[in-house]
Order: sequence, then C-alpha cells, then structure tokens
Amino acid sequence: MELSSAPIIFHHHSSSAKVSRPAPRSTFLIPRRITVTSPPPPPRFLWMASQSQHHETISCASPPGDNGFPAMTSSPIDSARIGEVKRETKETNVLVKINLDGNGVSDCSTGIPFLDHMLDQLASHGLFDVHVRATGDTHIDDHHTNEDVALAIGTALLKALGERKGINRFGDFTAPLDESLIHVSLDLSGRPYLGYNLEIPTQRVGTYDTQLVEHFFQSLVNTSGMTLHIRQLAGKNSHHIIEATFKAFARALRQATEFDLRRGGTIPSSKGVLSRS
Repeated sequence: MELSSAPIIFHHHSSSAKVSRPAPRSTFLIPRRITVTSPPPPPRFLWMASQSQHHETISCASPPGDNGFPAMTSSPIDSARIGEVKRETKETNVLVKINLDGNGVSDCSTGIPFLDHMLDQLASHGLFDVHVRATGDTHIDDHHTNEDVALAIGTALLKALGERKGINRFGDFTAPLDESLIHVSLDLSGRPYLGYNLEIPTQRVGTYDTQLVEHFFQSLVNTSGMTLHIRQLAGKNSHHIIEATFKAFARALRQATEFDLRRGGTIPSSKGVLSRS
C-alpha cells in the first residue's frame, strides 16, 4: 500500500490556528495474475482418467520380470500328464486313459453300473479326464472286472505322474454327503499301503457287492505306489458312504497331483527320488 503526501492546510481563526491534514488516500496495488503450471500427473492417474472417459478394458498384469523375479513361463512339467494302459487277461479286457490336467470329463463303461457312477465322481471332483472301457466275466460276478479296472487305473496314474517332479505329493480331504462324512489322506510316496475303515451296513448297493470297495482301493494302491488312508467319521446309508469316499479320494488325489510352484519342478522328497522300489 502506498501513502501519498498531502499539503498541510492552515485555517486562521481569531483565537488560534488549527492545522488539519486531509485524510490519507489509500492506493491498492493489484498484483499481476500469475499462471502456475502443475507437473503432469503420474502415469497411474493418467490411466485412471482414460478409464473414466473411454471405459476400455485394460490388463493390469505386470510385464514379465517387472517385480524383480523371473517370469513363470510354463508349468514345471511341459508335457501333458497322461497315462494309458491296456490290460488283457483270460477274465477281463480293460482300457484306461487318464489325464491329470483335464477338465473332469468322464467316459466310463465297465459293465458295472455302480462302479461307472463312482468313476464319474473321480473325474468330476478330481478334474481328471477319465476314459475306461472294460469287459469281463460279470456273468460270474463283478470281482475280476472291479479289480482289473482298479489295477489299470493305478498303473495309468503311475505313468502319468512320471518322476513326480514339482507335485504337492500329499493330499487330504474330508467329504460330507448328507449324514455321511468320510476323511481321506494320501501320499504319492511310491510305497503302497491301504488303511481302510469303512463300516458299510448293507452287503449290496443295487447289484454291486460292497466288499468290492476295499478291494478296488487296495488294487489301485498296489499299482500306483500310493499310501492311502480312508476313515469313516459318520454315515448310515451305504450308497452315501461309498460315494463320499470316492469324492474325498478324488479331491485328495487332485490336491496331491497338482503343482507346487514354490518347489520349481523338483522332486518333493528329501531323498531326491519317489519310486516304488
């Protein structure tokens, strides 16, 4: 603010003289308009503005190696994990093909309807593609066909797993089905063992002999090199108990055969090998 100097005015009166000063004038200086240029927004906010205007779909994935770690370009095992087995005896003719990295497709015809239904559970809940064709002496009973299908599935698993590099190895799952509750725990150790504790109240489900459930899993364990424990925690209905068993087995096997990315393709054993010998 500037103050201008005004002249002093004297007023002469008879008695005395008064001195008065005009009120000072105030002059306000109007500052010049200053244009402030802000720095450009960082790239993230430019992207957000672009999104709000154009509504485009933009991938948020970081470029390979952007976080300082090498990019994961493929699974630890590049080739498809498929096992195929053909088993022929004087009693049966069995063909099994299983894809561990499938989509849950089941194409099973064993001549034993209830067993087909159980293999559907294995495929659906394990997300394996399972193809089974079997013919056998079912005019006698289902024993030989049930056994040989299980032996072939175990061998197909063995082939599909190969050296078992990079897998989780262990699987554990508890499956409910109404009143039934079944716990399955397994280890793809290369050492066959079955711990079985099912109490199935009836001798048959449809035409299927319920004694064949244990025999199925024992045969599968023998050829796959698997340690398998099956425990019944609850259950009264025979169909429910058996179906919950196959569902729990499928989920546990899926867990065990899936890849552990932290392992980086190494064999999950302190010995450096998983084999049946």
